[in-house]
Amino acid sequence: MTSQTKIKNIITDATLSTKQKTLFLSLEAEALVDYIPISTNVAAAKNAGIICDMFEGNAPFKPRYVLPDYAKFLQQGSEYLELAPATNLDEAINLLTIIYHHVPSVTNIPVYLGQLDQILLPFVSDISEEALYRKLKNFWIMLDRTLPDAFMHVNIGPTDNIVCRLILTIDAELKQVTPNLTFMYDPTITPESLLQQACNNICECSKPHIANYPMFSDAFGKQGFGIVSCYNSLPLAGGANTLVRMSLKEVALRSNSIDDFLTATLPYYSALMFELIDARSTFLHQESNFFGGFLTTEGLIYEDRFAPMFGIFSMAEAVNILMEKSGSTAKYGHNEDANAIGLKISETLSDIVTTTPVKYGFNGRALLHSQGGISCDHDVTPGIRIPYGTEPDPVVHIKALAAHHKYYTSGISEILTIEETIKNNPLALVQLCKGALALGFREFTANVASNDLVRVTGYMVKLSDIAKFKQQGSRTNTTWLGTEASENTHILERQPRVVSREMSPVYPSK
Repeated sequence: MTSQTKIKNIITDATLSTKQKTLFLSLEAEALVDYIPISTNVAAAKNAGIICDMFEGNAPFKPRYVLPDYAKFLQQGSEYLELAPATNLDEAINLLTIIYHHVPSVTNIPVYLGQLDQILLPFVSDISEEALYRKLKNFWIMLDRTLPDAFMHVNIGPTDNIVCRLILTIDAELKQVTPNLTFMYDPTITPESLLQQACNNICECSKPHIANYPMFSDAFGKQGFGIVSCYNSLPLAGGANTLVRMSLKEVALRSNSIDDFLTATLPYYSALMFELIDARSTFLHQESNFFGGFLTTEGLIYEDRFAPMFGIFSMAEAVNILMEKSGSTAKYGHNEDANAIGLKISETLSDIVTTTPVKYGFNGRALLHSQGGISCDHDVTPGIRIPYGTEPDPVVHIKALAAHHKYYTSGISEILTIEETIKNNPLALVQLCKGALALGFREFTANVASNDLVRVTGYMVKLSDIAKFKQQGSRTNTTWLGTEASENTHILERQPRVVSREMSPVYPSK
């Protein structure tokens, strides 16, 4: 199909809104530019589907993910935007509403809206709970209606505060696709009642993610971090300059044995990954002029706090292929020998990523990432997950994967699909969550089978929106991704599992 035909099809598409047409037309314009210079070997690996640039554009002019310091913005205002510092809640919400429209990402929608409870707390001391509820609810509705993209992400917790609790209350009431939401949990800070409220929300709307706050804090230090987009963890006042991913399945197909995979083919394609990472980030940092903008000059982001994300996916398929080549029928997620090979792959990847310097990175390095897949993937499983439809019971599921999580600094997420009877016993979900985090999960995520609102890879979609998308389109930009994913990646085949308090991996029955 020619570029002109693609453009004409977008212009005349009856299911796209005007703004959605503008977005898709801009992507076609980016594709007209020649690709940044890369070697023949990198180009061959890209063309073969072994490595992938995640459709970030042929010549990147903006980082993939940007995490401004919104607290600093509210304190200092902005010369560029002609805004004075906020002095009350109304002004704080107004300033945030304005700056969100100036924060880019790969989707052209901001993927990080801040640690919202912490940045708003200084402005709520003189407001009644009823008034605060109304203002926050209107703000939540505004976000969904004006920035309708499921990769837009809010963080709350780990402290117990009125803003955090009201956001959870409002999110459960509205059941909106956006914003995506992560609740930070710290067992030394967070009261049990607040974790219970977060788990009750999961029963209602499959949100929020629940993050292992101490684990993230240790990885990123005192300057802080944020969780953005699907579940991606990155330095605060920085972000990700690029995300390049590798299909472990394709690497396994080109390997003669497990040893050959670990010592030859995986290092070879990792080197090509780093070559592509450096090519893309070098263009962004040296030629695009992005870091000359007001976000940088006003100290809301810092160039040295951006890191490339070294993504991997299809761990399950890679392990199963390697087991077959060794003469075994053992399957990933269900067999200790297969699981041990998967863990060895994660350890090897971590060693490669933490010892390989990059031109533009966080402390000079990329960050390893368990990539959640994209909607056009076929016959592969996201990240290190167990293939959909073959998931074991939740406790076995958690134990099979927990040891991987420490290696994936820039994000990893499993999705436990829980049978709807969990709504009659939400304390079981609390125990399962605490058990998973205690065993080393970086982030706990669950879908409840009867909910309309479900997770795809990490972002949200409504099943009712998918059902009518092809006839009516959707006002939410990411519904088409969820629709395509439901057809290509078997997300609707996830097996709902029953959880009981007695099954908890940390709190067994006595």
